[in-house]
Amino acid sequence: MPEHEKINYVEFPSRDLSATKAFFEKAFGWSFVDYGPTYASFSGEGLDGGFYEAELASTTENGGALIVLYSDRLEETLAKVENAGGRILKPIFSFPGGRRFHFAEPSGNEFAVWGNAA
Repeated sequence: MPEHEKINYVEFPSRDLSATKAFFEKAFGWSFVDYGPTYASFSGEGLDGGFYEAELASTTENGGALIVLYSDRLEETLAKVENAGGRILKPIFSFPGGRRFHFAEPSGNEFAVWGNAA
């Protein structure tokens, strides 16, 4: 049951829904449920959500919210992102809470992955 007045779902644009789904399936093992040809949802990934077909992309540069994933093995996750076709926007760097990197998936949406300091 969703919690009252708590974040429950997130939606992202996708220029190429097939490429976006393939990337997240390969890099992170996500699975999707298609709702017609222009929408696919995911669940059980920390926060449920979906991707909808659009010519837009969510980036911090254009004011989009940054969704941050967590990894126990940051370098391994970075390699998986690259091998799945992600583009590294900011290589691994330190910040007060640990280390992280930013990447764009094939449709251009920016995400980050963080982990504890090495």
